[in-house]
Amino acid sequence: MNVKARIIGTGSYLPEKVLTNKDLEGMVETSDEWIVSRTGIKERRLAQSGEHTSYMGVMAARAALANAQITPEQVDFILVATLTPDYIFPSTACLIQKELGAKFAAALDIQAACTGYLYALSVAKAWIESGVYKNILVVASEKLSSITDYQDRSTCILFGDGAASCVVSSKGKGLVIENVILGADGEQANLLMIPAGGSRNPSSNETLLNRQHYIKMSGNELFKHAVRRMEAACKESLELAGCKELDISWLVPHQANMRIIDAISKRLEHLPPERIVKTLEKYGNTSASSVGIALDELLKKSSVQAGEQILLTAFGGGLTWGASLLRMSDES
Repeated sequence: MNVKARIIGTGSYLPEKVLTNKDLEGMVETSDEWIVSRTGIKERRLAQSGEHTSYMGVMAARAALANAQITPEQVDFILVATLTPDYIFPSTACLIQKELGAKFAAALDIQAACTGYLYALSVAKAWIESGVYKNILVVASEKLSSITDYQDRSTCILFGDGAASCVVSSKGKGLVIENVILGADGEQANLLMIPAGGSRNPSSNETLLNRQHYIKMSGNELFKHAVRRMEAACKESLELAGCKELDISWLVPHQANMRIIDAISKRLEHLPPERIVKTLEKYGNTSASSVGIALDELLKKSSVQAGEQILLTAFGGGLTWGASLLRMSDES
């Protein structure tokens, strides 16, 4: 019998501190009306002192483990998707392993920017279905406030902090991962990046003065790539599963910009607007964790029935993108 990887528990964590558009009006030249009309964002969460990436990841992971009804000792592997790790090394996954007490788990960080949750799901699915592991904890955690330039009005309005987690297992009731479609285009790497701090452009007085340790983004170019790439990934995922757009019960897109979400929904025209999960208004763009947070909220607020299918899709720096089709199953 072929093993099918499934998500048997989800969890998320959002810091309590809220940064509203009104707050941003006092920091940069902008307005609530301008931000909402161009992004759809009204507020976002900001991590405070002590709420580093690993802390938020641990909180989301504990919720996912409780939801899955398994203990940290039953976790075989911890995969953490983040572009804001606590340190360059050791990995954030190792820090989370320690805090959880998951003493039998191996640990690894992966980085695919905003597509990180889907990349991690793909790795977890492969390891589960190959029989290498039985329970994998996926965590996506981002403290984007640590790399956001609050003097740059084009980017500081977009980003927030938060974490999401899920348990991917070989057994149990939950969301069967039918497929994961991934893509990348390094030719467009310069469209979204942090220019300094790595081995190519190490930290120096000059890089600090030039504010090169913050997110730099070419928004208009990214928009075109994001819509086209996510649409293609969604359609490839459906085709691979032998499904049509009408078969989708829910779409959970990356929460980057309402214009992007609206453009994707128009291209998947058979999906009713109320079936598109949106958390952007209250959390902003939380990078790798955004799809996971939205999925967790969907499962908490809606009664997803056996047989219903959820399509996830994301796009991020690299460039990276992807889609994943999930099917709710009540079979263990």
